[in-house]
Amino acid sequence: MIGTRWVAGALIALGALAADAGAQVDKGSIPPSSKRMVPALDGKLNVPEGFKVQTFADTVRGARFMALGPDGAVYVSLPRGGATGGRGAPEGTPRTPGGQVLRLFDRNNDGVADEREIVVTGIEGAHGLAFHNGYLYIAALRGVHRVKLDAAGKPSGAPEQLNTYTFTGGHSTRTIVFGRDGGMYVSIGSSCNICLEKSPDLAAVMRYDADGKNGRVYSSGLRNAVGMDVHPTTGEIWVSQHERDNLQPDFQNLPSEEVNILRDRGDFGWPFCHDDKVPNPDDVVKDSVAAGVCARTLPPALRVQAHSAPLGLTFLNGATNLPTEYRGDALMALHGSWNRAVPVGAVVVRIRVENGKPVRYEEFITGWQGESTPGQQPNRWGRPVDILVYKDGSLLISDDGGQPASRNPGAIYRVYR
Repeated sequence: MIGTRWVAGALIALGALAADAGAQVDKGSIPPSSKRMVPALDGKLNVPEGFKVQTFADTVRGARFMALGPDGAVYVSLPRGGATGGRGAPEGTPRTPGGQVLRLFDRNNDGVADEREIVVTGIEGAHGLAFHNGYLYIAALRGVHRVKLDAAGKPSGAPEQLNTYTFTGGHSTRTIVFGRDGGMYVSIGSSCNICLEKSPDLAAVMRYDADGKNGRVYSSGLRNAVGMDVHPTTGEIWVSQHERDNLQPDFQNLPSEEVNILRDRGDFGWPFCHDDKVPNPDDVVKDSVAAGVCARTLPPALRVQAHSAPLGLTFLNGATNLPTEYRGDALMALHGSWNRAVPVGAVVVRIRVENGKPVRYEEFITGWQGESTPGQQPNRWGRPVDILVYKDGSLLISDDGGQPASRNPGAIYRVYR
């Protein structure tokens, strides 16, 4: 029988080789677009030739995740409250505190929202949004809430909380999708950078019935899977995954961020390993690593530049305003790094998909981040968060603002041809 010590040594040796390979992948810049890039939005952004960008809604402080309602309006989560000012709002409209959902509506179809209204308030950490069977579902800090839709398809009445899950600190965003089986899938991030969680619903994607009952862990080992979408052909749930920080000896360039395709009862490694079964060296997990836990984990479907902070992930099958070649692919927002000497991210990338699997990624929208001096705050005027396919087949991109000193309070941009 092979001893545990030998297994641990072999895993560490394999990990060193994989770490070297990962460093080669991650130290480079995000792959450039295969298309010629041209200026857009008065030169602030760059997009593939043939695309244009306009501001769909300005002054949307803290704009995070979006959903398209059956009434044709765009719903935006504001986890910490936000400004209801901007075009279409009464003069002097104040900033309202607390987690909210903002409704944006373009009544004259000119690509700019001319009506805005806070339709849900008082939801702590409101983040992920989904419409399902006559309700707006809101994945919040400590549980999922839902609001019934009226005859026009607009949320009406008081929210009801369907369930409760764990929050002990750490990652606070929650994301929600409904699978082809009618189940409600909720991503819940970890409480820490690297630790052994006491609650199984942390660092996991949970599956519930649509009424919030019968919750169970669907996939685990996901430190912070923020973006979620259902593949239009396979029905598989894809997630964008934030990996750990402070990994020595090259914490700025390792480990890779990830795109993962979920599996029922699948374990994607955290906190025991990263990338493809590469053991983490931390004392808090060393005994489990030595016992061979990493060998049972699933590798990422796609590796993404370290610490680029992937958020919204959206398939483009409904994006009829885009060229046909895009519609089998996905877009993902990279919010941008906070702990690299030379910042990365603050771009939207295109994920190339072949036979239902991600094979590579490249820049799609750039320009939120300028040149930065090593050791200084990133030179960002904005940070992309989520991507939504709009009712006319164009794209909407949410931006929750730049650095604290930035003049950009957050916005929604429309990308079209």
